[in-house]
Amino acid sequence: MNKYGLLMALVMFTGLVRHAAANEVEIVKVTLEASASSWVFNVTLLHKDTGWQHYADGWRIVDDKGTEIGYRKLWHPHKDEQPFTRALSDVKIPSGTKIVYVEAHDKVHGWSKQRVRIDLTKPKGDRYLIRQR
Repeated sequence: MNKYGLLMALVMFTGLVRHAAANEVEIVKVTLEASASSWVFNVTLLHKDTGWQHYADGWRIVDDKGTEIGYRKLWHPHKDEQPFTRALSDVKIPSGTKIVYVEAHDKVHGWSKQRVRIDLTKPKGDRYLIRQR
């Protein structure tokens, strides 16, 4: 294969990989609010929902060991509402937990490799904001 053919193959492969990952659910931002004994998570997702067979169908909060702390089921496609935000309230984060992750799921790809790391000791970070009440 000549250099031109190799370059074309690489470009095509890169495009296929990008296309395959392009329709995974993306977590745009997470806003958290702490109350006396629990948290409210507002998670904004972006996904090219195509209908009932392929849509973002949930998100969850896990600790650094992968233990699920909270789960928000999404019951229907959001084809005409992108990006969209949904809340989960009364989330109990175990005492001493400093790091949590938000992960998103869609019906075709499963759990996205992209997730948001939240340091509960810092008021903001990459794609998250902690609001004080």
